[in-house]
Amino acid sequence: MPEADLPFEKQPSSEQPSAEVISAEQPSSDSSDAQSNELGAAAIDKPDLDPLLQVALTELQHRRAQLEQEIKDLSTRKSQLEKELSTSFAGQSDSIARRVKGFQDYLTGALQDLAQSVEQLELVVQPVVVKPSPLDQPKPAVETEVQGNALAVADNFKPDEELIRECLDQFLGQPDFYADPWKLRRSLDPSDKEVLEDWFFNQGGRGAQPSRGNRSHNILVAAALIAIVGELYGDRFQTLVLAGEPERLGEWRRGLQDALGLGREDFGPSSGIVLFERGDALVERADRLEERGEVPLILIDAAEQSVEIPVLQFPLWLAFAAGPQERFEDQELL
Repeated sequence: MPEADLPFEKQPSSEQPSAEVISAEQPSSDSSDAQSNELGAAAIDKPDLDPLLQVALTELQHRRAQLEQEIKDLSTRKSQLEKELSTSFAGQSDSIARRVKGFQDYLTGALQDLAQSVEQLELVVQPVVVKPSPLDQPKPAVETEVQGNALAVADNFKPDEELIRECLDQFLGQPDFYADPWKLRRSLDPSDKEVLEDWFFNQGGRGAQPSRGNRSHNILVAAALIAIVGELYGDRFQTLVLAGEPERLGEWRRGLQDALGLGREDFGPSSGIVLFERGDALVERADRLEERGEVPLILIDAAEQSVEIPVLQFPLWLAFAAGPQERFEDQELL
């Protein structure tokens, strides 16, 4: 070939830089950046370097840019992984742990309640005891029991029967208008004596008696009763009168004053006789008397159409039962 076709043989000085470039590719990767910088500087200082050196330099710079981008991507990925790890694992694991602990506490409480409920169960079957009905009892036995209770009630005043009958006999005589207070100053009829004897010895001091025809006559019988109870209990009793209207209570106060020789000071909460318009107030007063060891004597006016059940629990009470005509006349007067 002609010499013009061999341009590299005519430029021997360019062989040495090519060898240097080849030898520059052999060093370790740790010094590649420094060498590329030196080569870049050499290329700037010597712009007439061989084109092969320019190609190698360009490849090194491109590789360096790729490595730097990969390092940057890996760093970004590392940060993302650490953030996801801290939020999705550590945080969630703490929340899961709290939920598990709460469920554990709930199970513990539920099991304790279940154990207590089991302990309260009656595992032993209780035997069923069938009692005979009172209706199955023979009638003669029931009648005997009722008669026995009646006799027991009637015996309440049995020890004082002689004193009571003596007082009743005295009340049939001439009235003593100058007797001491709380003594009967009027006289009774034999029928009144029979009413009081029935109340004392048959009803045992608790029961209703037919009205004597009018309120004044009933008050006279009640005054005789108060005088006898005073002989039996002394100052340890108090008379409680129940009448639903102030006019009726006024008649009771005036009648008892006249029959027993009492004054206004003998009527009041702390005196011998207390007047009531309502049954609940009377019951409350009677309860306080029994708490103090005293005996309440309850007198119920004939105009009272009904009596509260708590009134009937006390040991001494007398209710006057008015007939239809007497009740009608009393309503007409009001």
